[in-house]
Amino acid sequence: MSAVREIDPDERGRAYDAARAYADADAAEQHDYRADVPRFARMWAEHEERWPARQTGVAVDRTADPDGSFRSGGDFYLSPDRNAEAEAAIGRMRTTEPAVSADLRTVERDNACGARLEGFDRRLKGDDRLKEKVAEGLATGSPDATPTEVLGQIPDAIRYTFCVEPDNYTKSYYDITVRLQSFGYEMYQSRNSWSNPEYKGINTRWVTQEGLRFEVQFHTPDSFHAKQHVTHDSYERLRNPLTTRPELRELHSFQREVSSCVKCPDGAIDIPGFDKGGL
Repeated sequence: MSAVREIDPDERGRAYDAARAYADADAAEQHDYRADVPRFARMWAEHEERWPARQTGVAVDRTADPDGSFRSGGDFYLSPDRNAEAEAAIGRMRTTEPAVSADLRTVERDNACGARLEGFDRRLKGDDRLKEKVAEGLATGSPDATPTEVLGQIPDAIRYTFCVEPDNYTKSYYDITVRLQSFGYEMYQSRNSWSNPEYKGINTRWVTQEGLRFEVQFHTPDSFHAKQHVTHDSYERLRNPLTTRPELRELHSFQREVSSCVKCPDGAIDIPGFDKGGL
């Protein structure tokens, strides 16, 4: 009996990329995102069969952690004192958010382009995700900072998404940014990703006069659906440091295929990026 050849993970990744090449080109030509959504669902189901979720990470041992401490699934740790400070800072942020949200609702009501807020009930990151970001920031970038200081630098602890039809997209971006500025908010960064092969949309970052940061995304119905309902799980695996290199190849390929079917609104790619710096 001949020996069974074990498949090299890199070889499997190359075969996957080759199999998707024709579909990539066809999707880019057609730009029929909604018609392709069932195909994307099948692709993701096939991916999960090849790469079950349990293979993307390992269990984190918390048995020796003291009471009141925090350890994330990515193995970032907060001591009891730092965890208590992080919880207090998160609480302060949550008390100031409603005023910003009320202004965003006013912009939704009054904007001239029919833009609407999507995912408004998910505008706040969960406490555990914020703690993980704080712990990661302390461990990798700011060991001498306090949890309050690190939390204050997280740009998307509060985030909003405006969704508008493609015909009004470019006009809507300028209309909404002017309205936000009229409330005294300052935009310090705008990242235009319509030319990005794996993600479509514009992400802007703002700061209140009191120093509270928040994010505002601009999407079309298709780009929002792709981000929220098709590629979200893929994105989560991409940011997991324990995801293997062969799987990363497939994830990037999946992101590219989905994004290639999202049509870019007229003028959107010409909206300039912006970065104030120093913030």
